[in-house]
Amino acid sequence: MKTDFTRLLAPRTESMASSAIREILKVAKRPGMTSLAGGIPAPETFPMDILEHLFSEVLDRWGPSAFQYDLTEGFVPLREAAVSYLRRYSVEASTEEIMVSSGSQGLLDAIGKILIGPGDAVAVESPTYLGALQAFNPYGPRYVEIETDEKGAIPESLEEVLKKDKPKFVYLVPTFQNPTGRTLTLERRKAIAEIIVRHGALLVEDDPYAALRYRGDTVPSIKSMAPDHVLYGTTFSKVFAPGLRVGLAVPPPGELGTWLVKAKQGTDLHTSTLSQAMAAVYLEGGYLEERLPLICAHYAPRLESMLEAMKEFFPSDWSWSRPEGGMFLWAECPEGTNIINMYEKALSRNVAFVPGRYFYADPAGGSRTMRLNFTNADPDVLRQAIRTLGELI
Repeated sequence: MKTDFTRLLAPRTESMASSAIREILKVAKRPGMTSLAGGIPAPETFPMDILEHLFSEVLDRWGPSAFQYDLTEGFVPLREAAVSYLRRYSVEASTEEIMVSSGSQGLLDAIGKILIGPGDAVAVESPTYLGALQAFNPYGPRYVEIETDEKGAIPESLEEVLKKDKPKFVYLVPTFQNPTGRTLTLERRKAIAEIIVRHGALLVEDDPYAALRYRGDTVPSIKSMAPDHVLYGTTFSKVFAPGLRVGLAVPPPGELGTWLVKAKQGTDLHTSTLSQAMAAVYLEGGYLEERLPLICAHYAPRLESMLEAMKEFFPSDWSWSRPEGGMFLWAECPEGTNIINMYEKALSRNVAFVPGRYFYADPAGGSRTMRLNFTNADPDVLRQAIRTLGELI
């Protein structure tokens, strides 16, 4: 006779729902399915041709140490190599100021663990990254939403949120945002930096996509404009390999970094030493600089194919973002369109996407939106998938 141990679950588990996107991805893996759903890098961009060399170099340089316990803050050679790497994103930090996380998700969980108490206000974009909501939810936050438009988060809305709700922190994905693909303009970054500093607020700048720029000019990080008020995070998942689970964080000066280390110690002691060593060699050897243009050249035609197909096959009363990089674009439909019904019909035609409602802190939001991913299918396949969606519309 089985004993039901779910009676032992802590109350916080009530807010730990399974990821809707993960469930959608299970469906998207069905044979013959074209998935526009996941935020998945194309396997062709993984550096398979040099992995054996990287591994050999790790063994030659560090031997058994690469398989040993290591510092919670992170493998020192990786943190040293990350100093120059982070300058790509206009983030200035010393080796001691950089910490390593188990992907961006590990950092987000640690932030929730040390900063969020039940009922605490947390300010997020509307819409926002679903994975951040999942990381924060178990700690019982009360979300307040920052209004957005085609240029990203609206500074005036942020100002009002900070005045009215006094959130513990503000969470933004300012560059090629997940889910919309939008990028916060330089003018708005400056305005948001000024607002954050004036209110003495903390901003979490989640920046996993900035390296994936296919056209247009690079925009400096908000961290560079308000270094004492921004906790900056990025990841190697999109430019090396997501399975290695290696991310970087630069907290603002003070004790916040110390608390993040304490939180990480209780979770995993440290990120995989071997993964960090591989990333260190990848950076130090200049391999990332060599491969990044190839990765962008691989994705750029896919984005253009999707945009051209939407222009051809979607009706004129629909609107969508036109990102200059990243992995996603965002579509909005007129009143009266049932996105969930359309999603079910799309699956029957072997096309998967993500209904936009899952990216809103307020469950009532996003009923007329969808997120589309373009990185994991060939241009011709993307065109046919968009044509199918156009027919369903």
